[in-house]
Amino acid sequence: MNIDFNALAIDIELATRKAFQEMVANHSSEEIYGFALYSDEGAMTVCPSTNTQVYLETKPKQDYVYYKYEPAEWNYEGDGADDDFSAICNMLYNALEGDFWSEHTIEDLGDEEVDDEEFEAFQQMLYKTCIAVLVKLKEEEFFKKLVGKDIFLMFSVTDYEYDREELKEMIITLNENPYCQEYLDWMKTWRK
Repeated sequence: MNIDFNALAIDIELATRKAFQEMVANHSSEEIYGFALYSDEGAMTVCPSTNTQVYLETKPKQDYVYYKYEPAEWNYEGDGADDDFSAICNMLYNALEGDFWSEHTIEDLGDEEVDDEEFEAFQQMLYKTCIAVLVKLKEEEFFKKLVGKDIFLMFSVTDYEYDREELKEMIITLNENPYCQEYLDWMKTWRK
């Protein structure tokens, strides 16, 4: 599973910038309030997600906070810089699937713990890379400069249960704004 995570971080940053610029150019009148990067449990994807206040207002009031903060439910989930993110996903897929099968024979697969550890290290490094990109752009005020206000930022993973403390830490790091406390209050309502 050879991949240069420093180079990947640059690719993700450039794609993120492009995706958000496209969203602002095409949807700023809809009041963009949230942007996220997300991946999957298999660590084969990185995609953007953007939501707007206009879209959020169409969602059921009883589930308002869920729709507000769940990137998989956002209006522009998977939209923006399509070719750039597709290239990133292909690179991840090839690093995991192509490299894995070329480096291992069927006999090697008997010791799955080593492979699980190798995969988990890859997965966690991918997730940390995505979060680091969002932190960098937040610190540059990239999002704020484009929309004129702080927005909610997040990294999420489909079909993956984050450690609650890690999730809380990420939300606090990415959101020094009222979204942070609202999200943390929402977390208190989740089942243990």
